[in-house]
Amino acid sequence: MKTCTLNDFLEAVKPWIDNAYIRNAYLNSDGYFVLNFTDGVKNIYQINDCDTGQLEGILNELKEKGIPVKK
Repeated sequence: MKTCTLNDFLEAVKPWIDNAYIRNAYLNSDGYFVLNFTDGVKNIYQINDCDTGQLEGILNELKEKGIPVKK
């Protein structure tokens, strides 16, 4: 698991925001942001400076870009 700020998270995933790279995204039961990549890698992020609403907003943006979002 990686702990980061929202800005650091967005910068880290910016190059990968494409359904060719990200298989799906979701918030797990602990409220951590999970990205499953098409190569089998699973990254879990504890984003420590935002709330669930902001994370759900990011999920909505990913969904709009064609990335499957799990509920």
